[in-house]
Amino acid sequence: MLTFKEKQTCRWDLISLGEVLLRFDPGDRRIHSTREFTVWDGGAEYNVAANLSRVFRMQTSIITALADNAIGHLTEDLVRNAGVDIDEIIWRKHDGIGANTRNGLYFIERGFGLRAPASTFDRDNTAVSQLNEGDIDWTKMFGEKGALWLHTGGVFAGLSEMTPGVAVAGMQAAKANGTVVSYDLNYRHSLWSTRGGRDAANKLNRKLLPHADVVFGIFDFDSTLSGYSEDEFRTAAGKMLADFPNLKIIVSTLRETHSASRHDLAGVCLSNGEVFRSRDYKNIEVIDRVGSGDAFASAFIYSMLEGQDPQFAIDCASAHAALAMTTPGDGSMCTLNEVLDLVGGGDATIKR
Repeated sequence: MLTFKEKQTCRWDLISLGEVLLRFDPGDRRIHSTREFTVWDGGAEYNVAANLSRVFRMQTSIITALADNAIGHLTEDLVRNAGVDIDEIIWRKHDGIGANTRNGLYFIERGFGLRAPASTFDRDNTAVSQLNEGDIDWTKMFGEKGALWLHTGGVFAGLSEMTPGVAVAGMQAAKANGTVVSYDLNYRHSLWSTRGGRDAANKLNRKLLPHADVVFGIFDFDSTLSGYSEDEFRTAAGKMLADFPNLKIIVSTLRETHSASRHDLAGVCLSNGEVFRSRDYKNIEVIDRVGSGDAFASAFIYSMLEGQDPQFAIDCASAHAALAMTTPGDGSMCTLNEVLDLVGGGDATIKR
């Protein structure tokens, strides 16, 4: 089981280490034909901090870097509005054209029916990709200020040749100060398409996992099929534990995509040798699936921080992920009461 520091000794419940992106969303239109976009805050590791703040009312922060221009300050404003502490943002001088450093952007259309979601990223040479481990006072971060939990993952680690070292330094400092560390195996084809693909990403992930307590995702297991049995998951998770005995909990979504607009979803985790599985959410009508995995992770972390057992945690994670797909944007628009109601067996009947 996980052991936490005394909450009163920590400034934050959770710190995320990762990139904050601006998401440009054409709504029901296509990227190539729209004339307007809605702008959201996003980013895999950041979304977990934002959800824990917005939905679960926890104290969170983000370790990241932004270019010091109007786009960077728009990003800062969205982070502040999410309730995430902005004090640990590192600002980089901008040369006016983005030759030295930039802020990350991405464009994504949600898809519908047979038309899959599609995205275009513009995130090369970003301020956060240029971070090195010496840019952050890790002793002050985890020794003096303190956090119960650090969350990072494969998206941040895959940004550049330097970011894996930053992730390792942060994870080591967190663990040395009694902070629980989680790592999401998140894979982005756009980051790895010219650098060895999924095999190269997994090779990097394997170097970072020895520093984690909790992992979201699992090697050698196709989590896109909700029909997987407990025995199949246990076998795959067992192989992972043999390689990484430091892991205390292994967590995965189980998702079947019937179309862009209709998904099945459940969750499963291994803790103390026991497998826990949530209820199956069948035929979820999807408005926007982006960020649902981060919604899943944030609810699981919330449950652990609240002292709940693994069964409640995986139930809460799956309920939040299912609800998050019913609203637009990377971040969740759910309320805690809605999540807990669904965990308790609630449905879409109007509440008056």
